[in-house]
Amino acid sequence: MATPNPIRVTVWNEGLHELKNEAVQKIYPDGIHNAIAAFLQAAGFATRTATLRQPEHGLTQEVLDTTDVLIWWGHLAHGEVEDAIVDRVQQRVLAGMGLVVLHSGHHSKIFKRLMGTSGDLRWREADEKERIWVIEPAHPIAEGLPEYFELQPEEMYGERFDIPAPETLVLVSWFEGGEVFRSGCCYQRGSGKVFYFRPGHETYPTYYQPLVQQVIINGVKWAYTRTPVAPRVVAVKEFMK
Repeated sequence: MATPNPIRVTVWNEGLHELKNEAVQKIYPDGIHNAIAAFLQAAGFATRTATLRQPEHGLTQEVLDTTDVLIWWGHLAHGEVEDAIVDRVQQRVLAGMGLVVLHSGHHSKIFKRLMGTSGDLRWREADEKERIWVIEPAHPIAEGLPEYFELQPEEMYGERFDIPAPETLVLVSWFEGGEVFRSGCCYQRGSGKVFYFRPGHETYPTYYQPLVQQVIINGVKWAYTRTPVAPRVVAVKEFMK
């Protein structure tokens, strides 16, 4: 469904791998966040970026209040994200801001807070092939996708993935070692929508893959709430005769 104004997307990334790892610098010379923001901008979204080392991690109240969908990529420094910022993001999600969590963001404070679980999983980095199956082809996040698509190489994530059962499971991954993984998971939290998408290891050029980009674009559109309604507590007075 078309929107009268561009959806406002903030892409958050620690921005640390790009400073520490030469391989990551070569693949994402402008940072993972800018690589993601570039294709979202090309798709018609109003995009900006934020990183861990900025004041308030780049997620001031003003930034969040003018963000329709927040994309989150983290890995090295989950523990460095201040709890006050996590509280701020959580409240915006409950009030209707969409959240798209990518790859190792499964261990981020905000994702674990919203899921209420550890986010633990099995993993192996062995340059394997990942086949991502679309198991809900009628879902908006699956729009324009084939029956399956493959990424090679990618990092393996395997079950058990300690998350609540997804309200809708759109994508499932299979890896060469035989593992499977719930890789496209949808949730509602308060008035906000949350989408977790698995691929995106920092030493692989995953975010340049057109079908990966399509999933993220679709995920942003799905997570966008046109008229959010913030949850509130209402006092009810009961009359007894």
